[in-house]
Amino acid sequence: MTNSQDSSPRSASGEASGFEKDSGPAAWQERTFEPMRSKRPERKANFETPSGNHLDPIYGDAPDGGWPGEYPYTRGIQPTMYRGRFWTMRQYAGFSSAVETNNRFRMLLDSGQTGLSTAFDLPTQIGYDSDHPLAEPEVGQVGVPVNSLRDVERLFKEIPLDEVSVSMTINATAPVLLGMVVALAKRRGIDPARLRGTVQNDILKEYAARGNYRFPVTPSLRMTTDLMAYCQANVPLWNTISISGYHIREAGSTAAQELAFTLANGKTYVKAAIDAGLDVDVFAPRLSFFFNAHNNLFEEVAKFRAARRMWARIMREEFGAKNPKSWMLRFHTQTAGSMLTSQQVDNNVVRVTVQALAAVLGGTQSLHTNSRDEALSLPGEESARLALRTQQVLANECGITDVIDPLGGAPFIEHLTDELEATANILIADVEARGGSVAAIEDGFMQREIHRSAMDWQRAVESGDQVVIGVNAFQIDEPRPTIFRPDSSAKDQVLSDLADVRRERDAARVEGTLRSLGETARGKGNLMDSIVDCVDSYVTIGEVCHVLEGVFGKYKAPSVL
Repeated sequence: MTNSQDSSPRSASGEASGFEKDSGPAAWQERTFEPMRSKRPERKANFETPSGNHLDPIYGDAPDGGWPGEYPYTRGIQPTMYRGRFWTMRQYAGFSSAVETNNRFRMLLDSGQTGLSTAFDLPTQIGYDSDHPLAEPEVGQVGVPVNSLRDVERLFKEIPLDEVSVSMTINATAPVLLGMVVALAKRRGIDPARLRGTVQNDILKEYAARGNYRFPVTPSLRMTTDLMAYCQANVPLWNTISISGYHIREAGSTAAQELAFTLANGKTYVKAAIDAGLDVDVFAPRLSFFFNAHNNLFEEVAKFRAARRMWARIMREEFGAKNPKSWMLRFHTQTAGSMLTSQQVDNNVVRVTVQALAAVLGGTQSLHTNSRDEALSLPGEESARLALRTQQVLANECGITDVIDPLGGAPFIEHLTDELEATANILIADVEARGGSVAAIEDGFMQREIHRSAMDWQRAVESGDQVVIGVNAFQIDEPRPTIFRPDSSAKDQVLSDLADVRRERDAARVEGTLRSLGETARGKGNLMDSIVDCVDSYVTIGEVCHVLEGVFGKYKAPSVL
């Protein structure tokens, strides 16, 4: 590939990638690896096997020029990868109250976790207060209930928001939850510009695969881009969206479908942001992705490698991005919840280990490992610690982090990477032919494709063609396992706290901020400024969403049968 001087791809260090001139490992090491190592020393002065054999930074070739830190980043986005630093170990947690969740957060941080990831209950995800009739059976069942800033204050009690990165799995109500974090930071005297974290903010996959939506597609996209614009100006270190393939895969998609639909959705968000007047080279470096890791080790590794290469080409060739950071696909990985079994739960430890290994060999930037008992309940403390220890063992004891992209250059891996890219590109073209992700969701195309794959998998399991240990092979009689139960009294406290907030807050200020929010929603201003004002006055998430629904309406899903 030949490029002019002006369009020559550049490495993470800003130097010309040079693969069009000299693509050998020695040239890459001199051009990209050594400059980065001089700036940020590696974890060790010398990497070697237990037998004393020296380990070079990388082995094999990069046929497409995608050396670590160089376009199209097939072998990794950082020149030194895990020889420089490990991935962020970010375990997911959310329980029946903010207090209980805060306790789990602090246990995980004390155990060596390096980032926080917050699970919210269903009412919070959709924007209903805990005392709403529709919320009643779900309060605190699958995550932490958050009604107002008061809950966020308790959620992050004694946690330094300017030192720990915070991830929030929230979509339809993402602007409200981010607004609460910003409001809390200001109350603590922390400049929001110092906050680091990620808000999922990916509403399209909710329509396609998960179902936790509230508003129609168009205003939801406005909320997404408003959040991106707000963070660009006020919270520049925050990852403004985590474009999620995880839930697409959990709904039953194949690896190729996960890859295709996720990147197609990513293209939609980029187009929406550009249409909203944002500069691609300003907002694109803060985009991130969220992928699933399944059991087929080599296909999963290839999927992650293909994703980096495809996104780099999309951003550079389709959207004309010139900033190398705009080309880099940074991603979080979670092991596959859908692959956990309630039978012989200890087998899940093995499954999670293989899935985590795939994520690491595929070059993930952060990782959550599921706990062995999550097919039965929220994870108990012992299981959660074991899941974290799985990551720590992989990082420190196995040697897989001592060489960059150890599977790269292997004929099988390179072949699978090419095949997955080709299959995914066919699916992306199909989505584009239908008018893009929004149209493909509204006519049910994505949903039907995912449902078909899910059915194919289930039929294979039921026929025995797909072996699942403990489910359709090697079954045993086993006692009922001990199930972790969160504090059953927490719901009463949540409701009591909500009543206290409504009684104690400034009613006139609440009314004024909600009125201003409605005016902004009916106009073209950025919703985030109004939302931050609302939540800072202890307006609840349900009250914010009630106002927005009054302006935007409520989404009704199409029939996909």
